[in-house]
Amino acid sequence: MSRSLLRSAWLPLLALLGACVAPRADEKVVNVYSARHYNTDNALYEAFTRRTGIRVNKIEGKDAELIERIRSEGVTSPADVLITVDAGRLWRAEQAGLFQPVQSTVLSRDIPADLRDPQGRWFGFARRARVVVYNRAELQPSEIRTYEDLASPRLRGRLCLRSSENIYNQSLVAAQIASRGATATERWLKGLMANVSRPPQGNDTTQIKDVASGVCGVALVNHYYLARMLDSDNPDTRAIAARVGVLFPQPTHINISGAGVLTHSPHRENAIAFLEFLASPEGQQAFVRGTHEYPARGTAAADATVRAFGPFQADPVNVQSYGANNAEAVKLMTAVGWK
Repeated sequence: MSRSLLRSAWLPLLALLGACVAPRADEKVVNVYSARHYNTDNALYEAFTRRTGIRVNKIEGKDAELIERIRSEGVTSPADVLITVDAGRLWRAEQAGLFQPVQSTVLSRDIPADLRDPQGRWFGFARRARVVVYNRAELQPSEIRTYEDLASPRLRGRLCLRSSENIYNQSLVAAQIASRGATATERWLKGLMANVSRPPQGNDTTQIKDVASGVCGVALVNHYYLARMLDSDNPDTRAIAARVGVLFPQPTHINISGAGVLTHSPHRENAIAFLEFLASPEGQQAFVRGTHEYPARGTAAADATVRAFGPFQADPVNVQSYGANNAEAVKLMTAVGWK
């Protein structure tokens, strides 16, 4: 065989061997697996690279798919950081052993204690409020001041809900267990089920549309779904959103978009630098830009549409309890017939 032919035969093998070489810890790169699907996140990654010189490689997917992918990749996983939404999902990844503890003065200082895992395995970088939307023609805002009021007989046949399989509702119930106890939470859930106007169904946008059309008078949604509709390019969508009002039960249930450094991160220091950037003023603004979320640090960077919703008092319960109480929450929801 000629030397050129021999060289041609070896090239594919050499490429394969090169692909199998473990990534270097000193590479100026961080590999991010993200369950967030916002085009504005590209600007976030670019800002981090400008600040640090560290390039961001991203893979996007659904949270369950990414968690399973990281588990199956095991010690050979190239992933450094997992970003996902809802503390309950972060807790599931934590329980699967996917996150490693991070000791960071920056993160401990800048991310409120109630928005992070007590052992530093994951941190919340944006807040999501679970609010009440109501039909302006049917209800007075004074009728609902707390989540407990949604179980009042005054709202019999006027409440719309998503399925009990929805993680947002599961986390809300888990938070109620943490703050009020299982017995009071079960009593509250029975009241909710007595008030539903139709079987639980649809997503948060469905709830808003059903409230606007009079199918129900009130519903529970994450605040940013209404903000998106109000800012829509479609005038019909804006008109629907304008028919509903928004209430913040006091205190307001808060969930998060968050992230953690993965157990087998090949670029651990870069991953920590990425999380610390997300906690910085620049990172906070970039993280919530275009998403209608609240930053973890105050409300100053929330967009104008969200600011118009007004102030709220956040429930101080630690978001870690959402995952810890999830099994009991699902059990109670099933027991009261929340399908």
